[in-house]
Amino acid sequence: MKVESEYRLNFFFALIGSLINLLGSLFGLGIFYRITNTLGGWSFEEALVVMGIFVLIEGFSQSVLVANLNTIVEYVWRGTLDFVLLKPLDSQFYLSFRNFSIWGIPNMIFGLVIIIYGALKLKATFLDILFGILAVVISLTILYGIWFVLGSLSVWFVKIYNITYVLKQMVEAGRYPITAYPEIYRFFFTFVVPVIFLTTVPASFVVGKGKIYLLLISLLVAIFVLIFSRMFWKFALKHYSSASS
Repeated sequence: MKVESEYRLNFFFALIGSLINLLGSLFGLGIFYRITNTLGGWSFEEALVVMGIFVLIEGFSQSVLVANLNTIVEYVWRGTLDFVLLKPLDSQFYLSFRNFSIWGIPNMIFGLVIIIYGALKLKATFLDILFGILAVVISLTILYGIWFVLGSLSVWFVKIYNITYVLKQMVEAGRYPITAYPEIYRFFFTFVVPVIFLTTVPASFVVGKGKIYLLLISLLVAIFVLIFSRMFWKFALKHYSSASS
């Protein structure tokens, strides 16, 4: 982060790029609501909250997940994972949170602004916001677990950048309410890649549509994904051939 912060002009361009992408997304959302009052049962302000949470998660992914988990590939490729494993720290924790990139900060700020705007327009209660924050934390945990599992695959397949790119493209579906998609897509984004728990479920609490059972299911999914990522990493390390071997 210290090195990145020295390039202030690059950060300015990142800010402009994030703003342009956001305006493009808002323009696209506006087009939908020019021909209909609801999108999958969601009003414009409610869909704004979904988009705001998506932008926030996108910023988190860029600042934390991409900055850390994509480097697992480099550690394996260069053979420097050996040094990580020798450190008196848990290797998964070290690989997950060692770095923080400033390039995701603009999206996190813009996402928060949109969420707050939508919540104010919908007159969200304190309880709605509280459950929404909890659901967002759970969604970030789910995304982290999935990303770390993909990063762990680098032990067998060194170049997995394409896999993480595919994941990012599927998460893009969370930009809009999942209920707006055809039934087959809703099934896929619920039971195969749980995109519904990343944006739609947290947004449903902020806009007053949340169901407690959905929050509990989200929590169970997060716990399962987190435990699975831990077990899969331990399994991957058993098959890792160190540079010294």
